Amino acid sequence: MKTLLNQLFQHKVLSQTEAENIIKEMAKGDIPDAQVAAFLTIYNMRPISLDEFKGFRKALLDLAIPVDLSAFETVDMCGTGGDGKNTFNISTLASFVVAGAGYKVAKHGNYGVSSVSGSSNVLEALGYRFTNDEKVLQQQIADANITFLHAPKFHPAMAAVAPARRSLGLKTFFNMLGPVVNPARPTHQLAGVFSLELARLYQYLFQDEPQKNYAVIYGLDGYDEISLTGEFVMKDRQGEHLLSPKDLSLPQISQKAIFGGNTVDEAVAIFKKIIGGNGTEAQNNVVCANAAMAIKLFEPETDFATCFAEAKASLLGLKALKSLKIITS
Repeated sequence: MKTLLNQLFQHKVLSQTEAENIIKEMAKGDIPDAQVAAFLTIYNMRPISLDEFKGFRKALLDLAIPVDLSAFETVDMCGTGGDGKNTFNISTLASFVVAGAGYKVAKHGNYGVSSVSGSSNVLEALGYRFTNDEKVLQQQIADANITFLHAPKFHPAMAAVAPARRSLGLKTFFNMLGPVVNPARPTHQLAGVFSLELARLYQYLFQDEPQKNYAVIYGLDGYDEISLTGEFVMKDRQGEHLLSPKDLSLPQISQKAIFGGNTVDEAVAIFKKIIGGNGTEAQNNVVCANAAMAIKLFEPETDFATCFAEAKASLLGLKALKSLKIITS
């Protein structure tokens, strides 16, 4: 590891094979946390190359505990995190809205690293029991249209570097990889990223997967989701689009309107309020805008307004809440 670190300190770039191999070494848990932290920090100081990104991703997917959900046509809605915005759990709420609308969701997530509460924090607090039991996951998605894949249950490498990530408290390339290493390999993906450069990497990856319907979202004000706080870039198979809340026929909102709270308890309270149909207009619109974009991946010929109405009916009709109750009961 020391030799590799010295190479990287000299601004050298890893080949895809080298990147793949170092992740597999980390997964063994034998590399000191300080060296792991140094390795992770390098990629906060320089861009990650496409070959490195592909290598890291391949290693994590090769090492992942497999889960077969191929009987279902699924979507994952997952942001990279690391945008430092500390919003409420928009993608997680939107996932339940999509499930409530009748579409199958294989949600991949983890504990928060640079924000107060990630999807795993909230779902654990609500009583969800993390598992990698394939039969349980299949039953959840059959009954509730949604299941949750807690990343450390499926990715030994992520579990091995968790102490170093927690000690850093910063975004790392594991944040970058989270949405693209879902072991269920969903057929549809709404992925939010924290930089335009990373959006390009995602598009390069997804373009090589002809079976995947995808949209990559980057807010020009830094959000890794459709925040409705300003313009955002969306990359899909049709190209690159610059969109604003007005283009979605929705009002622009303030950053304060989607604040996620200062503690996990506050984040859970916000989550429960929104999924219970008592969110503010701004909160509901943000959740439903992201849900609508995911629904549109299943229904590409349907206009956004129709998808948004479908999402809103799921949220305010408490169908999303029903899906949550099924998997947390």
